[in-house]
Amino acid sequence: MPAKKGYQNRIELLQGTLDMLVLQSLQWGPQHGYAVSNAIRANSRELLQVETGSLYPALHRMEKQGWVKSEWKLTAANQRAKFYRLTPGGKKQLLSERDNWSRMVDAIAGVLNPAEASAESES
Repeated sequence: MPAKKGYQNRIELLQGTLDMLVLQSLQWGPQHGYAVSNAIRANSRELLQVETGSLYPALHRMEKQGWVKSEWKLTAANQRAKFYRLTPGGKKQLLSERDNWSRMVDAIAGVLNPAEASAESES
């Protein structure tokens, strides 16, 4: 079955990056799940799409970890929704996730461009 045109250029999220992206989105202020998903999509220039089947279990897991707190509020459209906000533990986790991500990017860059990686380690 051919892929739908809108999905052709989307990139699958690497396992483990969803938490970092959600925490980063909540860094900008409390949001309901749909807004978190939209923020990730918009800030990735439409390349990353977080499906509800992945997003809400991740938010619930992060709430159990103490990284986010939630409360029911009304949206701008006057609909009841659960809003999530980052906790101090979530901010600490975000810093850790970002640090891990930077190390991963550097490691992958080293594999893709070994000559550049060895030149940088020699300087």
